[in-house]
Amino acid sequence: MREILGRRRRLRFRRKGRAAQLDAALTCATAWRWPVLPGAGLKSAGGRGTRGHGCACPDLECVVPGAHPFDPGLLAATTDERMVRWWWGNRPMAPIVLATGGSAPCAVSLPAVAGARALVELDRMGMRLGPVVATPTRWSLLVAPYSLEQLGELLYSKDWVPSSLRFHGEGGYLVLPPSEAAGGQVRWERAPLEGSAAPWLPDVEAVVDALVEASTSAPDGGSRLAY
Repeated sequence: MREILGRRRRLRFRRKGRAAQLDAALTCATAWRWPVLPGAGLKSAGGRGTRGHGCACPDLECVVPGAHPFDPGLLAATTDERMVRWWWGNRPMAPIVLATGGSAPCAVSLPAVAGARALVELDRMGMRLGPVVATPTRWSLLVAPYSLEQLGELLYSKDWVPSSLRFHGEGGYLVLPPSEAAGGQVRWERAPLEGSAAPWLPDVEAVVDALVEASTSAPDGGSRLAY
């Protein structure tokens, strides 16, 4: 009897997870107009299913298991509801990958520990932030779309920026909640308001300026945002 009840609970959990994944993908694509596509996903140690430790792509040394585009490729990202329903109908637990840049959000990411410190400092400074995505290894601050030229000019104007920063702009991607990647769940550290239109996003310059200030304000003169 216990075994039967356990199977029923696992089945309900899978159904709930599949519904949540599709609902999140549809919200991104249709409500917010963010182009998405399914990520490679994970496979179990035995090679079955989508949950586990290894990446479902053919690269045995994949450095971002599950958390990247594979088939389809990044250029297939879309806001079309029918395509999104077809993708996640066939692969219900596939990670949700956002194609950054163009008219879609971009992001600035930091290692998880540095990201947690950064949010504390930015809150103390009164900085208004948009959504923040957290994975076990990195936190990503979503920002308004910017071009590669704009980013180049911004970085050129700075004497120094934290080496831990990564920029997800045109031609880049980001895995969104409630996806699962190697190491654990992807979640919202700062979630968009429920039922709202496309979430508000700060300019990348404002975020980088604040991160530089936060990084250089350590009492010992070091960086708060180091690895």
